Amino acid sequence: MDTPQFRFLHTMIRVRDLDASIDFYTRHLGMKVLRRKDYSEGKFTLVFVGYGDETDNTVIELTHNWDQELPYDLGDGFGHLALAVPDIYAACERMESEGVNIPRKPGPMKHGTTVIAFIEDPDGYKIELIERK
Repeated sequence: MDTPQFRFLHTMIRVRDLDASIDFYTRHLGMKVLRRKDYSEGKFTLVFVGYGDETDNTVIELTHNWDQELPYDLGDGFGHLALAVPDIYAACERMESEGVNIPRKPGPMKHGTTVIAFIEDPDGYKIELIERK
């Protein structure tokens, strides 16, 4: 098998409020909506968001099941998504002022010097911010 031609395409997460999720990933994290498709027979919508074209970038697939009324059980197997940010303190201050939940404030990680923070999207998915100047 020729694995050097393999490429990581996307991570899929289920979201309950599609508009709130699109707002979070585009406004707070600076991603762009790359494509959107409604599947009326299956009663779901797929929205792909990311920082660049899918041919060169790994993206997030937001899956919205139209009939989902209750919050999803995030389980204990999924950890987090991770994003590099140039000024983690300013980014977190701005997001917190707009109501983004920040369960782990910015600061050096335990047993290291890398500055990290954890935020949550509208569905409670954890996103690790890692400061990279």
